[in-house]
Amino acid sequence: MDINQMIQKLKNREPSILGEEHFFKSAVLLPLVEVNQELHILFEVRSMNLRRQPGDICFPGGRIDEEDQTPMHCAVRETTEELGIKNTDIVDVFPLDYVVADMGRIIYPYVGRIKNPEEIVPNKDEVGEVFTIPLDYLLENEPEIYKVHFEVKPADDFPFDLIIGGEDYQWQMRHVNEMFYQYDGRVVWGLTAKILYHFISLAK
Repeated sequence: MDINQMIQKLKNREPSILGEEHFFKSAVLLPLVEVNQELHILFEVRSMNLRRQPGDICFPGGRIDEEDQTPMHCAVRETTEELGIKNTDIVDVFPLDYVVADMGRIIYPYVGRIKNPEEIVPNKDEVGEVFTIPLDYLLENEPEIYKVHFEVKPADDFPFDLIIGGEDYQWQMRHVNEMFYQYDGRVVWGLTAKILYHFISLAK
């Protein structure tokens, strides 16, 4: 292969995330609703019948399926399925920054307004209950932040003889900040809190 062939292979290529084809991709909607003429954010409590994270607080959303034209289509579809509302009930949908998370996940968050929240009928198979938090409360109260440290533990058959330093190699240890919002006995944390914090930062 000569240099011209190589350039032809590369010149029209769109960059992406390395290994993206192996990532688990999902989309969520951060729903804005009006409660007594005050702007609130709506949250779901995951059904206790679910295998993954039962009882956790989250935003509506789920895995991007092949029939989803875009991540936004997925976020809206999942919200209608989980909250029992129509597509037309969800308006003013805009993208937030997407999240590349641990264990090979990409989450595409959106913010949108639900026009008639009083018509919400949660899907009991997925949603235990819904509740809202006033946006003003979240703007005025910073989350508590705690560090989670990660330990590097190579497998027993790791080839230390192939790296400089061998078993004494100085691995770069890292941590993540976990955020916790507390309101009226509810605790919002994890990726939901991270997306919420990002939105609050934009709102400010």
